[in-house]
Amino acid sequence: MNPERAGWLEPAEWYASLPSFLASATAVITDPQSRVLLVKPNYREHWNLPGGVLQGDEPPNLACAREVREELGVEPVLGALLVVDWVAPTDIRRAWFGFVFDAGTVVSPDDIALQNDELDGFEFVEPAEAYSRLTRNTADRLRSALGAKATGRTVNLVNGTVVSASA
Repeated sequence: MNPERAGWLEPAEWYASLPSFLASATAVITDPQSRVLLVKPNYREHWNLPGGVLQGDEPPNLACAREVREELGVEPVLGALLVVDWVAPTDIRRAWFGFVFDAGTVVSPDDIALQNDELDGFEFVEPAEAYSRLTRNTADRLRSALGAKATGRTVNLVNGTVVSASA
């Protein structure tokens, strides 16, 4: 070690000392009537947006595309990053980053081949109906994502609440 850096941690040790986070990436997919695609996981009571948890070496956009392929059997064409949401840690999990991407429009539900191992169903629903089927946090993300699609600007959330750039 360089004597001028006495007390400094070596890079591997320093990186190991940093906090770790969980992350997920989901997709907003609509139909030609602007209804939102929701999926019904068989391991949860609530509905969700298509997507899932990032693997340790996977960027959010690739995780989103992989999860949509796995869950719906379609090859998504991801557009803009619509939302980044930081969710505070709880007693049972670390802090969480939720990324939401625009995945365009599915013209026909017949294009979807649902993965039955994890999902019981899917449905295109009006946004107001979607909000009522999702957890509060996911509903907040969807609401912000639809706003982001309209404005063309990514939305930054903390615990589902919009954060201004000056905060």
